[in-house]
Amino acid sequence: MVYKPRVIGAGMATRDQGHLLRVLGVAFGVAAVVGGTIGQGVLRAPGVVASGVQDGTIILALWVMVGVFSAIDAMSTVELATSIRKTGGPYAFARRAFGGFTGLATGIADWLGYVGAVAFLGVVFGEYLHRLGIATTVPVSALTIGILLVIGAIQALGARVGGASQEIGSAIKALMFFALIGALMLAPRGAPVETVQATPQLTLLGLIVAFRAIGGTYTGWSAAAYFAEEVRDPGKTIVRATFAGIALVTVIYVLANAAYLMVLSPAEMAGSNLVAADAAARVFGPAADGIVTAVSLISLVTILNAILMSQPHLVFAIARDAGIPGLSRVAANGSPQFALAFMVIAAGLLALVGVYEILLAFSAALIVAVSVVVNLAALWMRRKEPDLERPWRMPLFPLPALFSLAVNGAIFAAFLYESPVIAAQAFAGLIVLTALAYVITRRRTPVEA
Repeated sequence: MVYKPRVIGAGMATRDQGHLLRVLGVAFGVAAVVGGTIGQGVLRAPGVVASGVQDGTIILALWVMVGVFSAIDAMSTVELATSIRKTGGPYAFARRAFGGFTGLATGIADWLGYVGAVAFLGVVFGEYLHRLGIATTVPVSALTIGILLVIGAIQALGARVGGASQEIGSAIKALMFFALIGALMLAPRGAPVETVQATPQLTLLGLIVAFRAIGGTYTGWSAAAYFAEEVRDPGKTIVRATFAGIALVTVIYVLANAAYLMVLSPAEMAGSNLVAADAAARVFGPAADGIVTAVSLISLVTILNAILMSQPHLVFAIARDAGIPGLSRVAANGSPQFALAFMVIAAGLLALVGVYEILLAFSAALIVAVSVVVNLAALWMRRKEPDLERPWRMPLFPLPALFSLAVNGAIFAAFLYESPVIAAQAFAGLIVLTALAYVITRRRTPVEA
């Protein structure tokens, strides 16, 4: 069934048009990547990195290397997104390559990996407001629901408004990070920061710990691929947005760590739970906490905005393919409003009852598992549909996909080895949810795109 606008009065259309609008450009794609990637990780992860590697040159080299790996890993996603051109990201790729059940499992895993993060980030937003002395009489739970509703309302205004909000937010975030980096590099130094000294050493385990910590901060680079039906000329836009976004993120991360190393020694960084705050304390003194908290707050808002724009598209894509009328509805302004409301309500409920903490324990393993599926899909689609139009082909195929598959597979294996019980629970839950969703949706008639 196709939802078509009805003419009302003098040429006025009803609210539901039934399809997404191609109104987003490269600037939005870059903003989605930057806004959905840069967060608290670059403020906290350097301490974990320095605990494994106490050499400044190697630390900076690792941040560059993971950025390069992200670009290589992105080749699978970009090739699939530009050739399949369906909204929903990894779900659409897995469904086309491996069929409905695998696609559904991939989509649910992807969604579970992010819905808990939305709830968690909403809670942290409320806590940071209190830390800045703002709305201290309002409960954190109310502030959490408030920010989710505000962002949800912005996204409900349509693709153009939602895209513009992400562009503006990401630009502000980037400028704030560049300002913080410049201040740390150029400002006079204050008193030394008291930290626990670490014993200089370089081990394979330390490198692995550092790589994983850095890798977590790059999560989110695939954001542009969720909007394959909304970006103009997806064959070019997704390519430019993804790789330009990863490059910009890498530059910010490397410069931020270079700035930290100009203020703190690697040993001091290794003893810090929040390197950015300790570095700022040496430069700005008592004002440092407020500065870093404000930067974190802006980062949280832009990440929430990016997720609450991309993940409803995943919900919409699953619902459209399954023929679920409500969740597959799109307003005339291009917003999948019912899917958006579903995402906001789910995240809000998780935040209120605290269940998001369980999903956070699962999320890293689920997100890496999704990456493995995407790498496999890129390899399989070349064999399954060799004549499929591919506006962008990964260079040196299949080496980039195989290399990414090996790295993501190793990271996934590490999760299984380190937390076998949590991993077993995560994937048992995923199988149950997928089977339930498959039974519910398989008898429905798909809604046309």
